[in-house]
Amino acid sequence: MIRLLGDFDLAEEALQDAFAAALEQWPTQGVPANPRAWLVSVGRFKGIDVIRRRAKVDTSLSAIVDTLESTSERAFESADEVRDDDLRLIFTCCHPALSAEARVALTLREVCGLTTEEIARCLLVSPTTLAQRIVRAKQKIREARIPYVVPSTNELAERLEGVLQVVYLVFNEGYSATFGDSVTRADLSAEAIRLGRLLQQLLPKPEVTGLLALMLLQESRRAARSSPHGDLVLLENQDRTLWNQDLIKEGQQLVQSALLSRQFGPYTLQATIAAVHSEATVASETDWAQIISLYDVLLRIHPSPVIELNRAVAVAMADGPTQGLEIIDAILGRGELDQYYLAHSARADLCRRLGQRTEAKRSYERALELTQQEPERRFLRARINDLNE
Repeated sequence: MIRLLGDFDLAEEALQDAFAAALEQWPTQGVPANPRAWLVSVGRFKGIDVIRRRAKVDTSLSAIVDTLESTSERAFESADEVRDDDLRLIFTCCHPALSAEARVALTLREVCGLTTEEIARCLLVSPTTLAQRIVRAKQKIREARIPYVVPSTNELAERLEGVLQVVYLVFNEGYSATFGDSVTRADLSAEAIRLGRLLQQLLPKPEVTGLLALMLLQESRRAARSSPHGDLVLLENQDRTLWNQDLIKEGQQLVQSALLSRQFGPYTLQATIAAVHSEATVASETDWAQIISLYDVLLRIHPSPVIELNRAVAVAMADGPTQGLEIIDAILGRGELDQYYLAHSARADLCRRLGQRTEAKRSYERALELTQQEPERRFLRARINDLNE
């Protein structure tokens, strides 16, 4: 619909009108042979009617109406076109005319269907700030007449970083859901991996390969990340026989391919860390020294407080909780991750291991305030109860 009408908000409004028409007509007239094509066709005409009404006030819209009326929706019958539309929409949202923050926010909202609250949590901003970014991005696309196309090969590179970031954040939301009763969201993980495979076919650059490897290696653990009752299971306690060996094998092969290019970046390094984890059949065999070294390289090329936090956890595993706690306290002291529940949860765990019960309880309670996923909340409450006992 966006491709046919050229406007995000108009397409959404038109499609809602088409759904309303379907609810009215289908119960009595029957479901059409091709429901999707029916919805697209009706929605397209609904959208054209809206523009035609606006053209009575703004005569410059008349030419747009003529163009839209001559546009065919037959392409929507093709599975390839459906696949290409996903990429078109992603590359439209990741146009260089938009700010980096707006590209990511708009794509996660419009392409991947994440809520404003979910995206705000991913980007560590308030929902209000996030909503404003999306509104401004849509306005920029409309005013600048940014085309709804997959760019030429020469233009792909300048948009690739934003596209990869979007796919990465979609996968992260699938790997650890913001809300709800489930630790993971398999639908989002699968969608991110599907998009990663499409990008790999379209533009097999080392970082595209690295991101796909990272997602496959992380996804391989999904079955072990929660108990049969839906409770959170930490990495160190997971039943590694549940890890998907086919995904691990494919991910490891992709990591090797990306590393051999010697043109890799942060996604490949994160995938390499995941590959090191995948090589350990039990948690005690994990090569933490190698993981710390990889985080050191990653921080040099891609400084991030979240990566610092992950490195601190690795240091705690290798050198003891005292060293890890010092690093986490320094990060929290800067205020960068004060709203990030995993920072407080990690701090609480290290305090617990050191016997600092009061500090551990305080940090667990702070983490509990910041997370809205029910399995995480149950886990944190259980830890707090253990400390109280």
